[in-house]
Amino acid sequence: MHAFTMTRAMGLTLAAAVLGLAGTQAAAKLPAPTEEQKAKAEVDKAKAAWSDKVAAFQLCKAQDKAAMAYQASGKGAHTQPGTPCADPGPFVPPTPAAAAPAASAPVAKG
Repeated sequence: MHAFTMTRAMGLTLAAAVLGLAGTQAAAKLPAPTEEQKAKAEVDKAKAAWSDKVAAFQLCKAQDKAAMAYQASGKGAHTQPGTPCADPGPFVPPTPAAAAPAASAPVAKG
């Protein structure tokens, strides 16, 4: 029984090593991303950040509503309101044309 588990463990180790080598070879052959892919990645990153802001805004509104209901019930002490919730507004994708000149602007020497 002991020999069986050793053989099985060696087989699993060998399989993991083969898959690891295949994974590194595949990753090495990937082409560099195109400008279009880079732009899409930037838009996706901006949209994810905006989604986080929307979620934080919704949470803030829900917390305010719960606090107001608790205070209205007479159980809680009436305190001053905290900072207002900041609405992130609609999603506006980043413009690559506006970002490119700033990155390639010449440095003034003085």
